[in-house]
Amino acid sequence: MASTAKKSVPTLTLAGARTALAAAEKRAQEIKVPMNIAVVDSACHLLAFERMEGAKITSISIAMDKAFTAAGHRIPTSSYKEAVWPGGPAYGINNSNGGRFSTIGGGVPIIDQETGAVLGAVGCSTGLPSQDEDVASAGVDAVKRVLAVKAKL
Repeated sequence: MASTAKKSVPTLTLAGARTALAAAEKRAQEIKVPMNIAVVDSACHLLAFERMEGAKITSISIAMDKAFTAAGHRIPTSSYKEAVWPGGPAYGINNSNGGRFSTIGGGVPIIDQETGAVLGAVGCSTGLPSQDEDVASAGVDAVKRVLAVKAKL
């Protein structure tokens, strides 16, 4: 049985993060809600961040934590909506990871359609959770479009 001491892990590049950031910013402008937009790689490390003019200062770390959670747990942060209430199966999970685990909608993972691997995530904050998720999804969708084009080449 052969074993190795290392493996390659697909991850989002800085160019990919910039693609996500630009698309998310465009969507935020369309809905007229200035956002804090964070993009992380597959290891949950920040690649790119933007605070649009008028975005809430107190939402900076929230956007980063939403991206961290979506990449690290591999599902949108909105998935926790019903599970985190007292008595719910994930009650108290927001206290994990040094309090960084976000259960508020607005964090969306970027999943490689070919491999199913999480490449990173986009996290947005300032609007309602549904607005934050809409803007984050726009960033994710832009990266998926780029990946789809490259896969065809």
